[in-house]
Amino acid sequence: MKVVIIGAGEVGFHVAHHLTLENKDVVVIDKNPDAIRRVSDHLDVQIVSGAGNSPVVLEEAGIQNAEIILAVTDSDETNLVACLVADMISPTTKKLARIRGADYDRYHEMFSLHAPHIDTIINPEIEVVKTIDQFMSVPGAADVGELADGRIKFVGVYLDKDCQLTGIRLLDLPAKIKQGRPLIAAVVREEEVIIPRGSDRLLPGDLVYFISEEDKLLDMLSIFNKYDQPVNRVLIVGGGRIGFRLATLLESKSIQTKIIEKNPDRCTLLAESLNKSVVLCGDGSDQSLLAEENIQDMDVVVTLTDDEETNILASLLSTRLGARKSITKISKFSYFPLLKAIGIEQVVSPRLSAINTILQHVRRGKVLSAISLKGEQAEVIEAIALETSDIVGKPLKNVSFPKGALVAGIIRKEDIIIPKGDSVIEPDDRIIIFARRQAIPRIEKILSVKLEYF
Repeated sequence: MKVVIIGAGEVGFHVAHHLTLENKDVVVIDKNPDAIRRVSDHLDVQIVSGAGNSPVVLEEAGIQNAEIILAVTDSDETNLVACLVADMISPTTKKLARIRGADYDRYHEMFSLHAPHIDTIINPEIEVVKTIDQFMSVPGAADVGELADGRIKFVGVYLDKDCQLTGIRLLDLPAKIKQGRPLIAAVVREEEVIIPRGSDRLLPGDLVYFISEEDKLLDMLSIFNKYDQPVNRVLIVGGGRIGFRLATLLESKSIQTKIIEKNPDRCTLLAESLNKSVVLCGDGSDQSLLAEENIQDMDVVVTLTDDEETNILASLLSTRLGARKSITKISKFSYFPLLKAIGIEQVVSPRLSAINTILQHVRRGKVLSAISLKGEQAEVIEAIALETSDIVGKPLKNVSFPKGALVAGIIRKEDIIIPKGDSVIEPDDRIIIFARRQAIPRIEKILSVKLEYF
């Protein structure tokens, strides 16, 4: 598979990194010499220096032979033009564009209907707001995602030392918990992703990922000592596009909302655009301001400024001053391993949201969603089992599954099945797979159509 990526920023760089690990043929286009140099120094990809919306540059990159083009620069307009030009040169190439401006929200579907068209519009800011909403509704979650149209949740929680599951082997779970056991699909320990076996033990500090039906989620969380806590009051630090989107959502749920924003002009715009939210002009990392606004009464503080350090500081200050919990926006992936150590567990990343959306469209086979776990060492993949794929029609124990991969769930019409070794996947079943990065090429091969020659 050949993939052309326009934009060598954080999203473009990390998508290229993902795909090179899976032996994809990747071409990266950018006109910024520093960005090009970073890609050249760290990744084994073809590089083209120039504007990604130039037909000459696209032809130089070999767009006619590419299966997918990803336009992920920081400019919505550049991404749109790049995909439109690509469609004229190579109509069969699948086109994905990152578009963040709210003005385009109502027109996403129109881009896919009209020629020249764009197959998929990616707006990571919308996905980030969805993730924040899920964090608020899933107590104690450090990571959360939806599968099977929301009927199944996959959740990551940190294991406390006093949790009843701490120290036990997975094969002893049935004796410890008689009914309603969580299906533990992956464990992150000291930055390493483990697809656990029955003999593995759960240790304090592990980030444990499990699968749960939506209506049983709160029961599953209680097993990990995580209990439902209603959200009535929220403070948002940062009134940019994501902050505005979140405040609008919270207003629709009748949640008391305050926004702290530094820019006076932006404060005026927010006050005019929102109906019930209280807008405060000031620094969200100012301890005296937080105290004045009774931070100790806040159920959730969400820090969404464009400055990583401000977000981290404001989150730490808020919880130290008595806020029940904080959710922190982080864009630099290099910060992720450090956050738990300093007391930050719930993190959202627009760039990671963009990458997750992109991966679902890059995967071979009929993949419905692909979500990276924290640390990006593994993915949870939701796919349709095709009639001619190698995974259909035989017990799972007889499927040549790669090491580091696990079938965590089977959805057959309205039924949700927790698979065993003798479970058989049928055509059109939805399957949920946890897989380490190294196993994904084999998983793609298993999910793809098996060709037969006569």
